[in-house]
Amino acid sequence: MHSTAESLWIDMANKPWKNPRRPITARAMKTRPLGPFTVSRIAAGCMSLSHAYGGRPDRAEAEALLNKALDLGVTLIDTATAYGMGHNETLIGETLKGRRKEFTLASKAGLYIADGRRDIDCSPQRLAQSIDDSLKRLQTDVIDLYYLHRFDSNTPIEDSVGALVRGIEAGKLRAIGLSEVSAETLRRAHAVHPIAALQSEYSLCTRNPEIACLDACRALGVAFVAFSPVGRGFLSNQPPAELEAGDIRLAMPRFQGENYAANLKLLPPLRALAEEAGCSVAQLALAWVLAQAEHIIALPGTGRLAHMVENLGADQISLSAETLTRAGQIINGNTVHGARYNASNQATITTERFPTELASA
Repeated sequence: MHSTAESLWIDMANKPWKNPRRPITARAMKTRPLGPFTVSRIAAGCMSLSHAYGGRPDRAEAEALLNKALDLGVTLIDTATAYGMGHNETLIGETLKGRRKEFTLASKAGLYIADGRRDIDCSPQRLAQSIDDSLKRLQTDVIDLYYLHRFDSNTPIEDSVGALVRGIEAGKLRAIGLSEVSAETLRRAHAVHPIAALQSEYSLCTRNPEIACLDACRALGVAFVAFSPVGRGFLSNQPPAELEAGDIRLAMPRFQGENYAANLKLLPPLRALAEEAGCSVAQLALAWVLAQAEHIIALPGTGRLAHMVENLGADQISLSAETLTRAGQIINGNTVHGARYNASNQATITTERFPTELASA
């Protein structure tokens, strides 16, 4: 049985709007600053529309989800070159080109996936080509926020940022972001050109940004964009019991074998807390992330319309400090079993790790 808040938002997802361009809740979402922009504090992550968590939705479902996100007041759409090897940018370009002025568009480059292999290349030459390729797929003249998707150990961060600065000077980009890098790397990049946003995983399950990145962002005036704020679907009323072939979570230690079995046992008390608070588990998880600092923007992603609408419901709930504290006591870095990345993927990021993570590496 759904709580009152959850039932409201699922009901909204299943009812067509009388005027789909201007639903009654349009532009009602709370906002936060991101560089030169003001955006909804809950954004739409689009990776799941192209790959990652098993099968992707069909074209009609994906288009409906993107348009509904805008109808409900989302003003930050997040994609990347690597999502579906260009499929995701193409989908967004074709679907939302008629609504381009309604949202801030973010994409990423520097991480490329082909034939199942990951290639990190943030060289100025590769980035210059990527910008042009992204513009073409997105069917736009300018990308509002362009991230370096991963840190390239073969290219100084100053050179990579310099390539994006040239994109700004050419009128192709408006702002620069970084993804999954350390506070030190952020400071080096920021010394070259103001960085608008740092994107990294942050949730009840993953607390690494608390080591240094959240404070560094606050000090520099950089927005922190928290991806996977619902723990890659784990922090939900119905987490997957089994993962489909091709699901990237199969390679993540916390979703494997005994680790995952142990983690699932953490959910009943969190579910009970959410029911007590009158919201879903995902909404509780999102509310927790947003409450940690005013410069945080939550970036949940899903390929299911009902889940997306449920996530956005977190913007309209108010939870007590006691409830949020209890949530953090139930799920945290000490209670969750297993690392968030396997060794090969961990090697491609420079975000800080806790001593216990380093000891077990």
